[in-house]
Amino acid sequence: MKVILLKDVKGKGKKDSVIDVSDGYANNYLIKNGLAVLYTKKSKEILDKEIDNREKEEQKLIDEYNEIKSKLNDKIIEFKVKTGKEDKVFGTVSSKQISDKLKEMGYKIDKKNIKVANAICSLGITNVEIELHKKVKFNIRVNLLK
Repeated sequence: MKVILLKDVKGKGKKDSVIDVSDGYANNYLIKNGLAVLYTKKSKEILDKEIDNREKEEQKLIDEYNEIKSKLNDKIIEFKVKTGKEDKVFGTVSSKQISDKLKEMGYKIDKKNIKVANAICSLGITNVEIELHKKVKFNIRVNLLK
């Protein structure tokens, strides 16, 4: 029996894939638990429309992220920090602080999207990668000032 998976099923397949399983497994487990629907022409049409809509939405999102990238790429963000002897910085600048600074500038970027390779704990400029999407990555520069 052919079914279309509505969710990922371990050992069987990913969401939206069409698989061939035994009748009993399909009826008693997959369909009964809402993990799959029977494969028909109508269900295949619905699946194709759904996938097409998702791709359009994702492309719209990528376009928005590319617009943000064009505005922020290689932009310098400055932080005033306290320093001790020999200009040693107290603490570090975190991805949360960078995210908050970007929010002040009008860009809503989650701290999880900000990839800080090494702790930002010295005066000067440090490159920080921002990954808004798998296809949209760019760098900003963080400058620590006294």
